Amino acid sequence: MDTNQTEAYVRFNEVQKSYDGEELVIKNLNLDIDRGEFLTMLGPSGSGKTTCLMMLAGFEPATHGEIFLGNRPINAVPPHKRGIGMVFQNYALFPHMTVNENLSFPLQVRRMGKSEIASRVKKVLNMVRLGSFGNRRPAQLSGGQQQRVALARALAMEPRLMLFDEPTSALDPEMIGEVLDAMRELAKEGMTMVIVTHEMGFAREVADRIIFIHKGEIAEQGTPEQLFDSPQHERTQSFLARVLKH
Repeated sequence: MDTNQTEAYVRFNEVQKSYDGEELVIKNLNLDIDRGEFLTMLGPSGSGKTTCLMMLAGFEPATHGEIFLGNRPINAVPPHKRGIGMVFQNYALFPHMTVNENLSFPLQVRRMGKSEIASRVKKVLNMVRLGSFGNRRPAQLSGGQQQRVALARALAMEPRLMLFDEPTSALDPEMIGEVLDAMRELAKEGMTMVIVTHEMGFAREVADRIIFIHKGEIAEQGTPEQLFDSPQHERTQSFLARVLKH
């Protein structure tokens, strides 16, 4: 067996993705992610970043190749059995439920006991600093608070891996910081995390490694210092020059 495969926590092995047999959205992706690593994906819209997350989470099948988690192939494993949490742009909270009920519901579906559910809900709400907000409904929360509830809901499943797809893109600027703070805390605790974001300052501060994806391929990867201070690929250079102006 390949030694690297036993070391990588997540592995994309020659993964391709196309929709309806059309042009490949992801082209022969080979990517290893270490346990505890904070990996950030950058790239222009339509480059395939979200598709990578969706395949890893199990919401989209790979057209070709194999994805491994903890050295186990997971292509045929349904999303709810992968042990992966995902936070989307849209909070997707049930408006008629309280915060506690939103967090409890997926645990009830898995037939967890009431005391265990209550304990987990309390724990994760404290993790995202919303311990006193359990009886509020989503409409009574700011956008930043709603996104932190969505994060807490994912954490309540005790995932082995967390994925974030532009978690702050729908937020007002003043609300972005509180969501990023919650993610910083997760990073400090050693959670393995993959994030798609346009928050360049956050990526530079927190990421262990950044990969730049262009047209379904990894054009360049390295530490934040390498990517931001001396990008080698002309596509990376032009992308960063454009986004860092804003």
